[in-house]
Amino acid sequence: MKLLLDTHLLLWAAGEPERLPEEASPLLEAPENELVFSVASMWEVAIKSALGRDDFKVDAAVLRRGLIENGYLELPIAGEHAVAVATLPSLHRDPFDRLLVAQAQVEGIMLLTVDPLVAAYPGPVRKF
Repeated sequence: MKLLLDTHLLLWAAGEPERLPEEASPLLEAPENELVFSVASMWEVAIKSALGRDDFKVDAAVLRRGLIENGYLELPIAGEHAVAVATLPSLHRDPFDRLLVAQAQVEGIMLLTVDPLVAAYPGPVRKF
């Protein structure tokens, strides 16, 4: 199964695995699962890191390279993804999270999140 990680889970998996929810680890470690990260997450990390956010103190280029080297698949942002954001209910205002939900819906990929607002969206979303 393909699993799209939200930005916080992605950061934790890459640099702070001890912060991952206990029930997430078996899914991330299962060899039959393909781990996917979105270009939207790299964009979010780059912006929030440049703004000096404490929870985003990571170089997006280094993060991306490490994810690819560790077998993660990169999901580009397509026009179809951007257009699908307009069909989402107004549950959450974060544009990065909304794009991740749209990508999961369009691609039929399970989005893993720790955010209860993201988990409230219909479709393939699982909250830890």
